[in-house]
Amino acid sequence: MLELENINTFYWERHVLWDLSLKVPQGSSVAMLGRNGMGKTTIIRSIMGLAPPIDGTIRFNGEPINGLEPHRIAKKGIGIVPQGRGIFPSLSVKENLEIAARDNRREGAWNLERVYEQFPILRERSNFPGNLLSGGEQQMLAIARALMANPELLIMDEPSEGLAPLVVKQIGQIICELKGKLTVFLAEQNFNMALNAADYVYVISKGSVVWDGLPEDLRNNEEVKQKWLGV
Repeated sequence: MLELENINTFYWERHVLWDLSLKVPQGSSVAMLGRNGMGKTTIIRSIMGLAPPIDGTIRFNGEPINGLEPHRIAKKGIGIVPQGRGIFPSLSVKENLEIAARDNRREGAWNLERVYEQFPILRERSNFPGNLLSGGEQQMLAIARALMANPELLIMDEPSEGLAPLVVKQIGQIICELKGKLTVFLAEQNFNMALNAADYVYVISKGSVVWDGLPEDLRNNEEVKQKWLGV
Protein backbone atom coordinates (compact mmCIF):
# COMPACT_ATOMS: atom_id res chain seq x y z
CA MET A 1 0.00 0.00 0.00
CA LEU A 2 2.80 2.42 0.92
CA GLU A 3 6.32 2.30 -0.47
CA LEU A 4 9.26 4.64 0.11
CA GLU A 5 12.12 4.10 -2.32
CA ASN A 6 15.53 5.72 -1.80
CA ILE A 7 14.18 9.00 -0.45
CA ASN A 8 16.46 11.82 0.70
CA THR A 9 14.97 14.63 2.75
CA PHE A 10 16.60 17.84 3.95
CA TYR A 11 15.67 20.41 6.58
CA TRP A 12 17.22 23.55 5.15
CA GLU A 13 20.82 22.39 4.55
CA ARG A 14 20.70 19.45 6.97
CA HIS A 15 20.47 16.04 5.33
CA VAL A 16 18.00 14.09 7.51
CA LEU A 17 16.89 11.01 5.53
CA TRP A 18 19.52 9.08 3.57
CA ASP A 19 18.40 6.80 0.69
CA LEU A 20 15.67 5.43 2.92
CA SER A 21 13.41 2.63 1.68
CA LEU A 22 10.57 0.79 3.42
CA LYS A 23 7.22 -0.82 2.65
CA VAL A 24 3.85 -1.05 4.39
CA PRO A 25 1.76 -3.88 2.89
CA GLN A 26 -2.01 -3.53 2.73
CA GLY A 27 -3.78 -4.79 5.83
CA SER A 28 -0.60 -4.94 7.91
CA SER A 29 0.65 -3.09 10.97
CA VAL A 30 4.22 -1.83 10.53
CA ALA A 31 6.24 -0.10 13.25
CA MET A 32 9.28 2.18 13.12
CA LEU A 33 11.44 2.15 16.22
CA GLY A 34 14.29 4.49 17.01
CA ARG A 35 15.65 6.94 19.53
CA ASN A 36 14.60 10.59 19.54
CA GLY A 37 15.97 12.64 16.66
CA MET A 38 16.71 9.66 14.41
CA GLY A 39 14.28 10.68 11.64
CA LYS A 40 10.99 8.92 12.40
CA THR A 41 8.88 12.08 12.35
CA THR A 42 10.70 13.31 9.23
CA ILE A 43 9.70 10.09 7.46
CA ILE A 44 6.07 10.81 8.30
CA ARG A 45 6.40 14.45 7.24
CA SER A 46 7.92 13.32 3.95
CA ILE A 47 5.01 10.95 3.32
CA MET A 48 2.44 13.66 4.06
CA GLY A 49 4.12 16.28 1.86
CA LEU A 50 5.13 18.49 4.79
CA ALA A 51 8.84 17.87 4.17
CA PRO A 52 9.02 16.61 0.58
CA PRO A 53 12.10 14.55 -0.29
CA ILE A 54 14.46 16.03 -2.87
CA ASP A 55 14.71 12.68 -4.63
CA GLY A 56 13.43 9.14 -4.41
CA THR A 57 9.82 8.04 -4.77
CA ILE A 58 6.89 7.68 -2.38
CA ARG A 59 4.01 5.56 -3.70
CA PHE A 60 0.57 5.04 -2.21
CA ASN A 61 -1.48 2.26 -3.79
CA GLY A 62 1.06 2.19 -6.58
CA GLU A 63 0.71 5.89 -7.41
CA PRO A 64 3.55 8.37 -6.82
CA ILE A 65 2.51 11.07 -4.34
CA ASN A 66 5.74 13.07 -4.34
CA GLY A 67 5.11 16.76 -4.79
CA LEU A 68 1.41 16.66 -3.97
CA GLU A 69 0.07 19.14 -1.44
CA PRO A 70 -0.62 17.64 2.01
CA HIS A 71 -4.41 17.94 1.76
CA ARG A 72 -4.37 16.09 -1.57
CA ILE A 73 -2.28 13.31 -0.07
CA ALA A 74 -4.72 13.02 2.83
CA LYS A 75 -7.68 12.81 0.44
CA LYS A 76 -6.12 9.82 -1.26
CA GLY A 77 -6.82 7.87 1.93
CA ILE A 78 -4.07 8.58 4.44
CA GLY A 79 -4.99 9.60 7.98
CA ILE A 80 -2.52 10.82 10.57
CA VAL A 81 -2.42 10.94 14.35
CA PRO A 82 0.26 13.60 14.85
CA GLN A 83 2.87 13.74 17.56
CA GLY A 84 1.43 15.87 20.35
CA ARG A 85 -2.16 14.88 19.38
CA GLY A 86 -3.08 18.21 17.73
CA ILE A 87 -6.71 18.27 18.84
CA PHE A 88 -8.71 21.51 18.78
CA PRO A 89 -8.74 22.50 22.48
CA SER A 90 -11.69 24.91 22.33
CA LEU A 91 -13.96 22.52 20.41
CA SER A 92 -15.97 19.81 22.09
CA VAL A 93 -15.13 16.14 21.62
CA LYS A 94 -18.07 15.79 19.24
CA GLU A 95 -17.03 18.85 17.25
CA ASN A 96 -13.46 17.58 16.99
CA LEU A 97 -14.83 14.37 15.49
CA GLU A 98 -17.43 15.91 13.19
CA ILE A 99 -14.99 18.39 11.69
CA ALA A 100 -12.92 15.48 10.32
CA ALA A 101 -15.82 13.35 9.01
CA ARG A 102 -15.58 12.14 5.42
CA ASP A 103 -17.21 9.29 3.48
CA ASN A 104 -19.04 8.18 6.61
CA ARG A 105 -22.38 7.19 5.12
CA ARG A 106 -21.29 4.02 3.37
CA GLU A 107 -21.76 0.64 5.04
CA GLY A 108 -18.99 -0.20 7.49
CA ALA A 109 -17.61 3.34 7.52
CA TRP A 110 -16.23 5.03 10.61
CA ASN A 111 -18.90 7.46 11.77
CA LEU A 112 -19.75 9.07 15.09
CA GLU A 113 -21.61 6.05 16.43
CA ARG A 114 -18.94 3.55 15.43
CA VAL A 115 -16.22 5.74 16.95
CA TYR A 116 -18.17 5.99 20.19
CA GLU A 117 -18.48 2.19 20.25
CA GLN A 118 -14.69 1.89 19.86
CA PHE A 119 -14.00 4.65 22.41
CA PRO A 120 -16.84 4.64 24.99
CA ILE A 121 -15.14 7.34 27.08
CA LEU A 122 -15.50 9.79 24.18
CA ARG A 123 -19.27 9.29 24.24
CA GLU A 124 -19.23 10.16 27.94
CA ARG A 125 -17.06 13.22 27.24
CA SER A 126 -18.92 14.20 24.06
CA ASN A 127 -19.66 17.77 25.14
CA PHE A 128 -16.38 18.39 26.97
CA PRO A 129 -13.91 20.86 25.42
CA GLY A 130 -10.79 19.10 24.21
CA ASN A 131 -8.57 20.89 26.73
CA LEU A 132 -10.49 19.37 29.66
CA LEU A 133 -9.65 15.81 28.65
CA SER A 134 -6.84 13.83 30.24
CA GLY A 135 -3.76 13.04 28.17
CA GLY A 136 -5.00 9.54 27.42
CA GLU A 137 -8.46 10.79 26.46
CA GLN A 138 -6.89 13.38 24.15
CA GLN A 139 -4.88 10.63 22.46
CA MET A 140 -8.02 8.56 21.99
CA LEU A 141 -9.72 11.62 20.51
CA ALA A 142 -6.80 12.15 18.11
CA ILE A 143 -7.06 8.53 16.93
CA ALA A 144 -10.84 8.71 16.64
CA ARG A 145 -10.67 11.98 14.70
CA ALA A 146 -8.29 10.39 12.18
CA LEU A 147 -10.64 7.42 11.80
CA MET A 148 -13.58 9.75 11.07
CA ALA A 149 -11.90 10.58 7.74
CA ASN A 150 -12.13 6.87 6.85
CA PRO A 151 -8.52 6.42 5.75
CA GLU A 152 -7.13 3.29 4.13
CA LEU A 153 -3.82 3.90 5.91
CA LEU A 154 -3.53 5.26 9.45
CA ILE A 155 -0.17 6.81 10.37
CA MET A 156 0.52 7.30 14.08
CA ASP A 157 3.45 9.38 15.36
CA GLU A 158 4.53 8.52 18.93
CA PRO A 159 1.02 7.75 20.29
CA SER A 160 2.42 6.70 23.69
CA GLU A 161 4.37 9.93 24.24
CA GLY A 162 3.79 11.56 27.62
CA LEU A 163 1.28 8.97 28.83
CA ALA A 164 1.24 6.94 32.04
CA PRO A 165 2.10 3.22 31.71
CA LEU A 166 -1.51 2.10 32.25
CA VAL A 167 -2.72 4.50 29.53
CA VAL A 168 0.07 3.35 27.19
CA LYS A 169 -1.24 -0.18 27.64
CA GLN A 170 -4.76 1.00 26.73
CA ILE A 171 -3.51 2.79 23.60
CA GLY A 172 -1.57 -0.32 22.61
CA GLN A 173 -4.73 -2.42 22.95
CA ILE A 174 -6.61 0.03 20.74
CA ILE A 175 -3.94 -0.22 18.04
CA CYS A 176 -4.13 -4.02 18.19
CA GLU A 177 -7.93 -3.83 17.84
CA LEU A 178 -7.54 -1.67 14.73
CA LYS A 179 -5.33 -4.29 13.07
CA GLY A 180 -7.29 -5.97 10.32
CA LYS A 181 -9.72 -3.06 10.05
CA LEU A 182 -7.19 -0.85 8.24
CA THR A 183 -3.47 -0.60 7.54
CA VAL A 184 -1.39 0.96 10.34
CA PHE A 185 2.05 2.61 10.17
CA LEU A 186 3.36 3.40 13.63
CA ALA A 187 6.36 5.47 14.77
CA GLU A 188 7.22 4.68 18.39
CA GLN A 189 9.87 4.67 21.09
CA ASN A 190 7.96 2.34 23.40
CA PHE A 191 9.59 -0.98 22.55
CA ASN A 192 7.01 -3.38 23.97
CA MET A 193 3.96 -1.52 22.71
CA ALA A 194 5.35 -1.29 19.18
CA LEU A 195 6.31 -4.96 19.03
CA ASN A 196 2.96 -6.10 20.41
CA ALA A 197 1.09 -4.08 17.78
CA ALA A 198 3.30 -4.71 14.73
CA ASP A 199 3.50 -7.42 12.09
CA TYR A 200 6.84 -6.06 10.85
CA VAL A 201 9.41 -3.64 12.32
CA TYR A 202 11.95 -1.16 10.96
CA VAL A 203 14.67 0.26 13.20
CA ILE A 204 15.70 3.79 12.22
CA SER A 205 18.96 5.54 13.12
CA LYS A 206 20.34 8.80 11.71
CA GLY A 207 17.83 8.84 8.87
CA SER A 208 18.46 5.31 7.60
CA VAL A 209 17.01 1.84 8.11
CA VAL A 210 19.59 -0.09 10.15
CA TRP A 211 17.53 -3.24 10.73
CA ASP A 212 14.18 -4.68 9.66
CA GLY A 213 12.40 -7.91 10.39
CA LEU A 214 9.72 -9.65 12.41
CA PRO A 215 8.88 -8.45 15.94
CA GLU A 216 9.90 -11.74 17.56
CA ASP A 217 13.29 -11.59 15.83
CA LEU A 218 13.92 -8.11 17.20
CA ARG A 219 12.78 -9.11 20.67
CA ASN A 220 15.47 -11.79 20.69
CA ASN A 221 18.23 -9.68 19.12
CA GLU A 222 20.17 -8.20 22.02
CA GLU A 223 22.81 -6.59 19.79
CA VAL A 224 20.29 -4.53 17.78
CA LYS A 225 18.30 -3.59 20.88
CA GLN A 226 21.36 -2.32 22.73
CA LYS A 227 23.15 -0.66 19.82
CA TRP A 228 20.26 1.13 18.12
CA LEU A 229 17.48 1.34 20.69
CA GLY A 230 19.19 1.41 24.08
CA VAL A 231 16.90 -1.36 25.34
